[in-house]
Amino acid sequence: MNPIFDNLILNTDSYKSSHYLQYPKGTQFVSSYIESRGGDYDQIVFFGLQMFIKSYLMTPITAAMIDEAEQILLPHGEPFNRADWEYILKSHDGFLPLHIEAMPEGMVTEPSQIMAQVVNTDTRCFWLTSYLETMILRACWYGTTVATRSYNCKKVIAQYLRETADNTTSLDFKLHDFGARGVSSQESAAISGLAHLVNFKGTDTLAAILAAKRYYNEANMPAFSIPAAEHSTITAWGRDLEKEAYRNMLTQFLRKDKLVAVVSDSYNLWQALEMWGTEFKSTIENSQGTLVIRPDSGNPVEIVLKTLQKLETLFGCALNSKGYKILPSCVRVIQGDGVNNDSIKEILRTVKEAGFSTDNLAFGMGAGLLQKLDRDTLKFAMKASAVQIDGEWHDVYKDPITDHGKQSKRGRLALIRNAAGRLETIQAGDIGIHPNLLRPVFHNGKLLADDTLTQIRERAII
Repeated sequence: MNPIFDNLILNTDSYKSSHYLQYPKGTQFVSSYIESRGGDYDQIVFFGLQMFIKSYLMTPITAAMIDEAEQILLPHGEPFNRADWEYILKSHDGFLPLHIEAMPEGMVTEPSQIMAQVVNTDTRCFWLTSYLETMILRACWYGTTVATRSYNCKKVIAQYLRETADNTTSLDFKLHDFGARGVSSQESAAISGLAHLVNFKGTDTLAAILAAKRYYNEANMPAFSIPAAEHSTITAWGRDLEKEAYRNMLTQFLRKDKLVAVVSDSYNLWQALEMWGTEFKSTIENSQGTLVIRPDSGNPVEIVLKTLQKLETLFGCALNSKGYKILPSCVRVIQGDGVNNDSIKEILRTVKEAGFSTDNLAFGMGAGLLQKLDRDTLKFAMKASAVQIDGEWHDVYKDPITDHGKQSKRGRLALIRNAAGRLETIQAGDIGIHPNLLRPVFHNGKLLADDTLTQIRERAII
């Protein structure tokens, strides 16, 4: 956590500070759940809660935090529940009296199914469940939405590999994360970059590597990158020495079994391709490595196809077992501009129709992968569904007459696979012989589930 923002009591919406005064007299427990109510994708990959728990809930509140929160909230216009925060400090050693259960991270789910459920464990702290909605919902929606977008890109790429390539062994490296500079903070880069690594193993977001090791127990390297040029390192040579810039890239980095990526559109992509396929052709072919050419401007569908066609003319192509054209292994293409779910589909469709295998290219994706989304992309919500008042549980729900799509669930909930094998959210009292797919992950300051990224990846296999 950033030390400027390390006060958990203030990691909420202002108005939440008044809610302890708003519940019915005799309220003892409040149970809330998290779900995606729909949105852009039919298959959703749950991810990010463990990182949040380790980052925020494993550190107890302190007297200094209570003092600071009071000094902020009272002048801000909100009441402050100092007595109960001091009670948490004294009776629970500053750890939050909460129980959280959730589906395993990496699990593929569907809209309108419960993902996580939160309830207080101390009757005096009934207000705490919803007080934490802001931070818990944020932890779930962001990582899950990025993991879901990445997963659905992977499904498309996998489909075209199966149709046009000899195998899918390259799939894990077909979508590279270029998004660190396009997100709002280093923490955002860590959360979203690691969410992408649930599905792929290529990234330039170093924060994701750190997060995998610190929060998801990865002893080995979870993802990889390669030396790559950017426009500054090419244009620094000047237009007249563009060829020397390319020669330097080959000299410095192209080796046996190594890859190097070179952006090639700083001036004239077509002339650059001619250089690669004439001036440097023998060097590239004899290197036993791979030059990855990056066109970086223009209409992505048109440019990728024309680049492949030009490289076919210069380097030749063979036919794979499925009858699709494949460039020599010494040269490949990566498209990193204008890439999103839709453009990936259109590029791969166009490339396939022109007779080229998906094996010829990879994609890089930046803010469109990590940042160009929000809570409504998957219509995330956290809602109270049950309260206990004077020892008796009551179902609670909302059902706006103006928008029935926002109707919330009722009761204490569980997640099962029904007789048809489909996920189904039911009331916990109706679970019968079905295993509950929600598992305890946090209880009164203790982490109860501690997955590795490897385990999470196995759950999200296409």
